[in-house]
Amino acid sequence: MQPDRNDRMIATQLVARGIRDERVLEAFRSVPRQLFVPASLEAQAYDDSPLPIGCGQTISQPYIVALMTSLLELQGSESVLEVGTGSGYQTAILARLARLVYSAEIKPGLSSAVQRHLEELGIRNAVLAEGDARTVHRSRAPFDRILSAAAPEEVPSDLLDQLAEGGRAILPVGLDDQHLWRFERHGGKISRTRLDSVRFVPML
Repeated sequence: MQPDRNDRMIATQLVARGIRDERVLEAFRSVPRQLFVPASLEAQAYDDSPLPIGCGQTISQPYIVALMTSLLELQGSESVLEVGTGSGYQTAILARLARLVYSAEIKPGLSSAVQRHLEELGIRNAVLAEGDARTVHRSRAPFDRILSAAAPEEVPSDLLDQLAEGGRAILPVGLDDQHLWRFERHGGKISRTRLDSVRFVPML
């Protein structure tokens, strides 16, 4: 951990942009971003930008990770489905805030490194799997929360049908014109709200 760099990132990139949830900020304080970037990019680990991690994947900009996490409004008792494990940074943040995290990565070869990083941080409430997140953890559904780090072209009904009553999903949707969307299930029906403009890799 490099607390000065991490604390500066939290102050200038998260708090300064309106992230106020103290539980979310504490999760960021306890998870060093440098652990989840390639060694060659460690000097840029706390930059205000996404970074490549190989396999055509990126680790998201810290603010976007914080924003999406905050929008989930996690209280600590939830089961969360994460679409796209990627570097594992978002996984670690979620695991600090939820009861269980079920994460899936469609690109082979990333999960072993992520598992090592999570173990190094003492995180044992994240279940990793390789495969399509729309199916690989379906036996664990319904989920209280769903978060995606990849953008489907259209609203993915096969993900939202795994959302529990009273649950919430935060997903980027679209190709060239992408936005975050908040989906909530109440009375068996899904409501949707369009949020910020974003840029994510497409969902495969």
